[in-house]
Amino acid sequence: MPAAVEFRSVSRHFGAVKAVDSVDLTIAEGSFFAMLGPSGSGKTTCLRLISGFESPTAGEIRIFGEDSGAVPPNRRNVNTVFQDYALFPHMNVRDNVAYGLMVKGVGRAARHAKAEELLALVHLDGFGDRKPAQLSGGQRQRVALARALVNEPKVLLLDEPLGALDLKLREAMQDELKSLQQRLGITFVFVTHDQGEALSMADRVAVFAEGRVAQVGTPGEIYEQPANRFVADFVGSSNVLPPEQTQRFGGPARWASLRPEAIRLERGQGGTVRGRVTGLRYLGAATRVTLDCGGHELAAQIPAGIAVPAVGEEVGLGWQVQSLHLMEKA
Repeated sequence: MPAAVEFRSVSRHFGAVKAVDSVDLTIAEGSFFAMLGPSGSGKTTCLRLISGFESPTAGEIRIFGEDSGAVPPNRRNVNTVFQDYALFPHMNVRDNVAYGLMVKGVGRAARHAKAEELLALVHLDGFGDRKPAQLSGGQRQRVALARALVNEPKVLLLDEPLGALDLKLREAMQDELKSLQQRLGITFVFVTHDQGEALSMADRVAVFAEGRVAQVGTPGEIYEQPANRFVADFVGSSNVLPPEQTQRFGGPARWASLRPEAIRLERGQGGTVRGRVTGLRYLGAATRVTLDCGGHELAAQIPAGIAVPAVGEEVGLGWQVQSLHLMEKA
């Protein structure tokens, strides 16, 4: 069975700028795939290459085994949900959702029936007669989803669709998107700079940096086994240790990642190394503790309900051997 989307040594250059630089990527059919990275890392350009709004400078993109190079955007079996939703303000919700079917020449009754079916799918039954301006941000996002799904695409592209929502609504929509993808069984390709979104929703994640893919893996692999310093630093909060520090902490002379939550603090004379508390940051469910360990700063995380040392106090630090994850230098 061919992959839903496959990049083969794909590049997209804008003059001297290499927005995408020799990317190889395989997205399995029926998966929820996240492209994660900072602004300018190439993830949105990759999405536009899949949709056909951009063309590769080099390389090949295959969609369900077919070379997409000669296929115009309107003939690709993909659709896109944008961050700003791009709804038509003069149309009601029903007509917004049905727009793609109208363009295809589907009759009014049939397209409206399909639109109502999609509105029910995204929990907006009875909203068809409203205008976009009468909806909340979360409701407009659902309308945009329904409109993108009305033509039954095999791949749905989502370009930071939750970026304009407040925190509580964003978290609720993350659950809804994941549930919707599982019910429909179609391929979702989700672009975001928010690591929490990527890790909580995706089956697999590609971390982008400077137009290249730094690592591809499951959320657990990306978080627990970062391939290099960039991934360790960008995905979650990690103590990135240079080779000499890793060696001092009992490992080989290699770059390593040590997650704050893997470190336990011990009063008295215990612990693998000693450190002095230099700062405390209350996070609600946990407290972030900053420590000076002989000129090298480490961060540890203490869950709520456990006693927190005072600033200036000397403590021992310990961790399990497997928590010190060795990485490549780059």
